[in-house]
Amino acid sequence: MSVLAFVTGGTGFVGANLIRLLLQEGYRVRAMVRSGSALHNLQGLDVALVQGNLNDSDLDGKMAGCQVLFHVAAHYSLWQADREMLYHHNVLGTRNVLAAAQRAGIARTIYTSSVAAIGVGAAGVPVDEAYQSPVDKLVGHYKKSKFLAEQEARQAVATGQEVVIVNPTTPIGPWDIKPTPTGDIILRFLRRQMPGYLHTGLNFIDVRDVAKGHLLALEKGRSGERYILGHQNLSLKAFLEALADLTGYPAPRYAIPPWLPLAAAWVDERLLAPLGKPPAVPLDGVRMAGQFMYYDASKAIDELGLPQTPLETALKDAVAWFVERGYVD
Repeated sequence: MSVLAFVTGGTGFVGANLIRLLLQEGYRVRAMVRSGSALHNLQGLDVALVQGNLNDSDLDGKMAGCQVLFHVAAHYSLWQADREMLYHHNVLGTRNVLAAAQRAGIARTIYTSSVAAIGVGAAGVPVDEAYQSPVDKLVGHYKKSKFLAEQEARQAVATGQEVVIVNPTTPIGPWDIKPTPTGDIILRFLRRQMPGYLHTGLNFIDVRDVAKGHLLALEKGRSGERYILGHQNLSLKAFLEALADLTGYPAPRYAIPPWLPLAAAWVDERLLAPLGKPPAVPLDGVRMAGQFMYYDASKAIDELGLPQTPLETALKDAVAWFVERGYVD
């Protein structure tokens, strides 16, 4: 019998790509989904679905018979009002999932963290897994919650569990159903709704390489270690120029002064949101955009064999996926 993998977060961007890879590699998959979740990303796949939440007390029963766990699920929000929800799902949820895995006899767990938990170095200087921003310097409660969730994983390792931590950077590619913030940038570019750009930078990677990195971490990763799953560091300006080369649409020519989105976000979250108006611009998101979030994935490349698919391929496939599914008029 092939290995049975339990996957949380399978309906999301990374999870949907991971499940497809697992099935291609001969794994059987049991995916936990929340009641009422949209299942479009899993349609047509030979996956056993079980309903549940990260903080359920009976997760070990739902994992029964599985040999490995991929804990991909997380709550993502940059709104300060979602602080309690972020810690409830990302920290307490991770603690509960890992405890359930131990009770269920799961042999090995891959925990999907994020480079958000690592933080950023000096402007424009890539950092690796050995680097750690002080937790009080991490911008926003999402980043802080992912840092604290990593501590839960390390505590599980200290009690004897086999847990490998992977830290994806910014994935690009198909099945970005929500979409992610980066997918939203691509969509706004395609819709010609991006008049300017911010002086910021990110590390980008094909989402299918992120999925492969999870499987490689299962096969080769060292328990207790973190592995950055990343590829190419690019400024947002260069990223948009790459999109322009691919699509033929002009890239934004002018940089937006940082104070402008910061002021808009402050008004949104501090003044309008308390009055019942849904905010459009997260304050923490603007603060993050003032940083160059560059990373060095050499450890995952050298130890795991993390693939480095050209960014152009990921962009081309992301654009095609959005267009084919009607995201762009």
